[in-house]
Amino acid sequence: MRLSKAQVQARVHALPAVRYEEQRLTSFAGVVLIQALFQRLDLRAKIARCFRSVRDRAAFGFHVLFLQLVLHVMLGFRCLRDRDVYDNDPMICRVLGVQRLPDVSTLSRRLSAATTECVEAVRAECRERVLVRLADEGLARVTLDFDGSVMSTRRHAEGTAVGFNRKQKGARSYYPLFCTVAQTGQFLDFHHRPGNVHDSNGAADFMHACVTEMRRALPKAVIEARMDSAFFDEKLLRQLDGQSVEFTASVPFERFPELKAIVEQTRVWSAIDATWAFREISWAPKCWGARFRILLIRRKSPVQRKGPLQLDLFEPRDTEYEYKAIVTNKRCEARAVLFFHNGRGSQEGLIGEAKVCTQLDYIPMRRRIGNQLFTAAAVFAHNLGREMQMAAKPRVHGTTPKRSALWDFETLSHLRQRLIQRAGRLTYPQGQLTLTMSANAAAQSDITEYLEALQRSG
Repeated sequence: MRLSKAQVQARVHALPAVRYEEQRLTSFAGVVLIQALFQRLDLRAKIARCFRSVRDRAAFGFHVLFLQLVLHVMLGFRCLRDRDVYDNDPMICRVLGVQRLPDVSTLSRRLSAATTECVEAVRAECRERVLVRLADEGLARVTLDFDGSVMSTRRHAEGTAVGFNRKQKGARSYYPLFCTVAQTGQFLDFHHRPGNVHDSNGAADFMHACVTEMRRALPKAVIEARMDSAFFDEKLLRQLDGQSVEFTASVPFERFPELKAIVEQTRVWSAIDATWAFREISWAPKCWGARFRILLIRRKSPVQRKGPLQLDLFEPRDTEYEYKAIVTNKRCEARAVLFFHNGRGSQEGLIGEAKVCTQLDYIPMRRRIGNQLFTAAAVFAHNLGREMQMAAKPRVHGTTPKRSALWDFETLSHLRQRLIQRAGRLTYPQGQLTLTMSANAAAQSDITEYLEALQRSG
């Protein structure tokens, strides 16, 4: 529609007077979606049960403090002192079921006083939320990705240590091991560790527990696992094979010179496509008693030119080859094994998204227990963002060779900008509690869709 200049331009330029009144205004009207999700999952009661082992008479229960951390990162805040931005916000208080919010010192002091049993219970609840969703979806195939990620700090936090840190050399850090589910893009569990341990430290017990829980929830599903070269260990692979888990893992060339020699002597490769080729070999480290299928993979890649670029249409291009090896117990063709293993990159994106959107890489406290609970809150926040979208949106993908997510997910940052960070006002017209927001058609449509889906799911 064409508009005239008179319809567009305004002649009012006066600066308004500023006045502050005590009104029930909120900067996060979209938190009503999170409130509906909490009610649907009965999350407040479930988290309260996680802290049953700690008995005290404090005004703020541990479950309220933990849920405030979950809301804190879902709203996009990082430092604990950022809670002053939403202090006494009526919608935040309503979601947590309190009349006022605890201050920073209360958050830090009380959460650091929790016990290891509380952390384990919160992790168990996190697993249960993911497993319930997978059972409801009735998936026939579930893919678990295992990898560690560095969480650095400039302070001296309990349990941190100086280890390998590519971005911040010499910094103290934690190095938790994560298990994620490829189909839903959620964290199943995490194993908290200091920053100076190897990737496989504690991995056997952690992976066994994750597979056992998954088998309990989905007894008929095919369970798959993907790992990098740090998990190339006979005991670990035999454990997965004994649990009937289909796995792939990278083989570290630097540890086995004889494997490098086999690659150099290979002259015949079977083509997968124009880029990839493979050769299947019968090999295992000399100290191993078990043998698994080994695929040597060759990738054709262009050579980077260092001289001046000649803009000729038919300029010849040199190519060179990159090599890697994959160990697996899958019996499918090499093409399927390669694409399945290459899908591991989705986990790196998932962890990176959680670090940006839910502050997974932040270490806010000096006590280990408090930092473990903050990590659990970040994982919970990420999973809840995905849970809300899965409740409202249908699947759009089937099982792909790389095991991509079955839904087209938006990041939590995008959901915040579009739906959660919206101004609103709580009023009681005719005794009915009402949340009023601006009449934006796009936001109104999305918020209504999510609310109806969450209430219908409940």
